[in-house]
Amino acid sequence: MAMTLRDIINKLLRRQPASASTARERLQLVLAHDRSDLSTELLDQMRKEILEVVAKYVEIDVDEGAVSLETEDRMTALVANLPIKRTITGQIQLKEPKNQSELDSPETEGTDQKS
Repeated sequence: MAMTLRDIINKLLRRQPASASTARERLQLVLAHDRSDLSTELLDQMRKEILEVVAKYVEIDVDEGAVSLETEDRMTALVANLPIKRTITGQIQLKEPKNQSELDSPETEGTDQKS
């Protein structure tokens, strides 16, 4: 089947945004990595530890999950996208704060604290 000039132009125009989008994502990843000043080894270690902590509470799909650096509006964020297969049954006990300053922090206000 022969392609018309219109088909060729449409095909070429559709590829450009995909290539530009891919290049932009790659550049953002490089910039995020440079701005964070984190080595690849450190990022790998952080990823491993994050997965270990999350796996204590829920069963995750490690193969489908991703931990990455993302940059938007000059702000770099560590983003974990971890598909949850199921929650782990059983009672989860939260650790008590070790000192009084942690008790007074806004994060613990409104939560039940043991005396």
